[in-house]
Amino acid sequence: MGRPIEGNVVDVLAGSIFPGRIFHRNGIITRVEPVTGRFSGFLLPGFIDAHIHIDSSLLCPSRFAEAVVPHGTTAVITDPHEIANVSGLAGISLMREDAATVPLRVFFTAPSCVPSTPFETTGCSLGPGDVEALLRDVDVVALGEMMNYPGAIARNPDVMAKIQAARDAGKPIDGHAPMVTGEDLRTYVGLGISTDHECTSAAEALEKHALGMRILVREGSAARNLDALAPFAKEHDFCLVSDDRIPPDLAAGHLDTSLARAVALGIEPLHAVRAVTITPAEHYRLPLGAIASGRMADIVKVRDLSGFSVEEVTIGGMPVARGGRPLFPVRPPLPPGKTFPVAPRRPADFSVFAAGRSATVRVIVLVRDEIITGSETATLRVEGNRVLPDTDRDILLVSVVNRYRDSPVATGFVRGFGLKRGAMASSVAHDAHNLLVIGSDPEEMAGAVNLLIRESGGLCYVTGGTSVLLPLRFAGLMSTDPPEEVNLRLSLLHAETRKAGCGLSSPFMALSFLSLLVIPRLKIGDGGLFDVDAFRFIDPVLAPGPDLPPGEDR
Repeated sequence: MGRPIEGNVVDVLAGSIFPGRIFHRNGIITRVEPVTGRFSGFLLPGFIDAHIHIDSSLLCPSRFAEAVVPHGTTAVITDPHEIANVSGLAGISLMREDAATVPLRVFFTAPSCVPSTPFETTGCSLGPGDVEALLRDVDVVALGEMMNYPGAIARNPDVMAKIQAARDAGKPIDGHAPMVTGEDLRTYVGLGISTDHECTSAAEALEKHALGMRILVREGSAARNLDALAPFAKEHDFCLVSDDRIPPDLAAGHLDTSLARAVALGIEPLHAVRAVTITPAEHYRLPLGAIASGRMADIVKVRDLSGFSVEEVTIGGMPVARGGRPLFPVRPPLPPGKTFPVAPRRPADFSVFAAGRSATVRVIVLVRDEIITGSETATLRVEGNRVLPDTDRDILLVSVVNRYRDSPVATGFVRGFGLKRGAMASSVAHDAHNLLVIGSDPEEMAGAVNLLIRESGGLCYVTGGTSVLLPLRFAGLMSTDPPEEVNLRLSLLHAETRKAGCGLSSPFMALSFLSLLVIPRLKIGDGGLFDVDAFRFIDPVLAPGPDLPPGEDR
């Protein structure tokens, strides 16, 4: 019998708060009894992030646990499709082995879309047999987000086989249906897909909720949807999730800060707490999420129910964090071997070609705090058959370099970064994780890409012969260094990009989503510029532009 835990118990099942004593044995709550007395703070069930990609946090699972457990997160449901795209089942096994070394409860979903589309090159693919095998494991609690919603709606045989595997295993199916509506949405939900984390408006959430979907309200580093979805969340059950969150944001908080934000937006505190406790626990059929007999003794003590400042964290009845510091050791894994078997690139590789003196081109347009993008056209100058970027109008080159085999570089244009000089490159490029680079100078773009090839992955900024690098040698996606060190290096990168004119708070995360070919509207993969709505490649050059006189730029 472990030592009883006393305090103001928050009962998310009954919707009440009372002074109580929690008894537990072998990590399981055996009894909760009311007591007389006055206590400071509140005892909550451990927080559960129902949808996050650890392999997008830039931290390996053990380092991720080190970052989030002090913020009250005791369990996560993670879809490892990022590392699966790079190294398949072997990569997932590495993540599971590392996660098992720390107290954080890490549950996995079986990636449903590796690759997410047939239009990009990945390191591995997972077929229905692989998915079926994963779903047999106890720590795999669902089929991961079905990003190939066009394939699902069209009843693609491969997609349907994976959905059937989840049905046969009796496990939920996670969704991913940005801006899908009407009859297409009804068809998608009719396949048994039960969640969606891509809603960007209350109206979209309400339509999906009415069809029976569990809405996962996302408040991450790249996409922050809580403000827009608060009117829906006030009136309906929901899960509060992160999807993707990087070290600078994790240093400030995880679900604790999302809870504080939810309450500040007018969501009733216990209703918000349910969104990170009993609601995800019941959806994924986990013995967590409530302070009640038979549930795991995962308990978070917070100072109040508005700011949710975490004071102590218990997992399985054992103290694991106090005062914002973890109480468990971390022994990170050795990174796998070199994973970029490609030749260095030349500056000439980073070009868009057109005849004449100008060209009308398609431009990817960033949408702040969203992972969707817009699409517009611009007329740019052509010199020596190469279409030139225009930093005065914030139109930069964006290129994707295949990391798995030597092939031509795909290049287009992007607006929204504000970068006046230098090149930013990343080996985190959803979901295939080829190399992404933006800039206005092909020589600097080549230098940034070649640095990442030499270093087996990372994030970097290169300008004028100097560089700043955050190495990510765990599959080119994650670091095994302490969160504080990763945060410091990332802060240096952000500082350099700010000095170069970029005003984005998370520019490398924004960069990483430019190649996600399942999020509208215009993206770029290693095969070229991609129209997500039409689900096909398109030419970055629409037509030759007018024959501009010297000095004219538009």
